[in-house]
Amino acid sequence: MHASRERNAGLGLALASAFAFGGSGVAAKPLIEAGLDPLHVVWIRVAGAALVMLPVAWRHRDLLIRKPALLAGFGMLAVAGVQACYFAAISRIPVGVALLIEYLGPALLLLWVRFVQRRPVTRAAAVGVVLAVGGLACVVEVWSGLGFDPIGVLLALGAACCQVGYFVLAGQGADGDDAADPFGVIAYGLLIGALVLTVVARPWEADWQVLGGGAAVAGTVVPAVVLVGWVVLVATVLAYVTGVVAVRRLSPQVAGVVACLEAVIATVLAWVLLHEHLSAPQIVGGAVVLVGAFIAQSSTPKAASTPRAASGPKAAAGPVAGGPAAGGTGIGPVAGEGDLATERATV
Repeated sequence: MHASRERNAGLGLALASAFAFGGSGVAAKPLIEAGLDPLHVVWIRVAGAALVMLPVAWRHRDLLIRKPALLAGFGMLAVAGVQACYFAAISRIPVGVALLIEYLGPALLLLWVRFVQRRPVTRAAAVGVVLAVGGLACVVEVWSGLGFDPIGVLLALGAACCQVGYFVLAGQGADGDDAADPFGVIAYGLLIGALVLTVVARPWEADWQVLGGGAAVAGTVVPAVVLVGWVVLVATVLAYVTGVVAVRRLSPQVAGVVACLEAVIATVLAWVLLHEHLSAPQIVGGAVVLVGAFIAQSSTPKAASTPRAASGPKAAAGPVAGGPAAGGTGIGPVAGEGDLATERATV
C-alpha cells in the first residue's frame, strides 16, 4: 500500500514537472513578441531561478571544489546552451515545433554512445532513431522546401545537441561514492549559466520598459511581470524540483515516459493560448518523433545501467521527469546515461 502511494505521488509530481516545463514557451514567446530579445528572456529566466536557488547552492558549496568541471559543463550546456537555443528558436518557429525538434536529443545521445563511446546499441534503439528523424521531416515539412525558418530549425537542433551534453555530464556526476547531489548541481548549473548568459545576452542593453507593460496571451493582455514570474518560479524552479523529487519515487524509465508528455503539453498550450496550429502531417510527425524518442531512450543496453538506478541514493540523482528545454528543457532520461536531472532541460 505504501509503495502504491509513493508511486502515485511520484507520477503526480512527474506530471507537474512536465506541465511546468511544457508551459515555459507559451509564457516566454509573448515577452519576446512584446519587445524583449530572446536572449534577454533566457537571462531573466536563468538569473531569476539562480537567485531563488542561492540557499541550495550555499548548502552544497563543497561541489565547487569536488566537481568544478561538471558544474561548469552543466551550466554552459544543460542550462545556458539549451535555454538560449530553445528560446531563440521559438522566436522564429512555433513552440511545439521547436520542442519536438529538441526531442531528437535521445537519438543524438545514442549516436554519441555508439560512435564516440563505442558501445553497442540495440536494434530497437536504432529503429527509434530512424522514427525520430522521419517524424522530424514531417514536422518541418521537408517536402515543401522546409516549411519553417531554417535558422529556427537549426537553433532547435542546437538545443537537442546541448541536451546530449547534459545527459553525458549528468551520467558523470551521479556515480560512485563521490556522487554530486542533484539539487546542488542544478543550483550551480543555474548560477554558472546565469554568469555565462550575462556575458552573451548583455542584459544591460535590454528594453526593461517591456516589463512594466503587458503582453498578449490568447487575445488578452497579461502583465509582463506575471509572465516572468511564471517562467522563473514555475517553468524553472518548480519544474526542476518536482522532477527531482519525482524520480526518487519512480524508476528512470517511468519518469522518462511521463516526461514525453512535455512536448504534447507545450503543443496544446501553444495551440490554445498562442493560436499556433499544426497541420495533420505535422501532428502525425510529432507523434512519430515522440514514439521514436521513447523507443530510443528505453532501449539503451543494460550494460549502461547500474543496479541502483531505480531506487535509493542513485535514484535521487536520477533524471528529472521533464527537461531543460523548456528551457528546458529537457526531456526524459535515457536509461543508464542521464542519471542526474532533466529538460528537461528542458535545462
